[in-house]
Amino acid sequence: MKIMVINGPNLNMLGIREKDIYGTFSYEDLCKYIEEYPEYEDKNIEFTFLQSNTEGEIVNFIQEAHFKKYDGIVINGGAYTHTSVAIYDAIKGVSVPTVEVHISNIHAREDFRKVCITSPACIGQITGLGKFGYILAVVYLIEYYNK
Repeated sequence: MKIMVINGPNLNMLGIREKDIYGTFSYEDLCKYIEEYPEYEDKNIEFTFLQSNTEGEIVNFIQEAHFKKYDGIVINGGAYTHTSVAIYDAIKGVSVPTVEVHISNIHAREDFRKVCITSPACIGQITGLGKFGYILAVVYLIEYYNK
């Protein structure tokens, strides 16, 4: 199973920015945590981790997942979740099941974060469970194919 994990703007700053909200783990720590999580280590999952602060590049990543036949996408679009019709259209335009993840509980934060433009294009959304939300997204994609 091939899963692309896409992280949007400022997620490369994990461990530096707003530690009270996002924790002290770095972006590299997050990727390693996802890749080495013991719950699915026997599932033969090939991960690709990508991060960009640029909207168009994230659109390119999503399209690449389609053309390179990925089985699923886990995406944390960061602030673009609340603003990007382009990312919404990209997710809708490909046949790759996508789960949206947010480290913080976006529904308990500022009002503008409660509006999610991209999540209706996804098969699910996980929010507020910290880095464990990524694990649940991967497990959900595994279950999605085992229906």
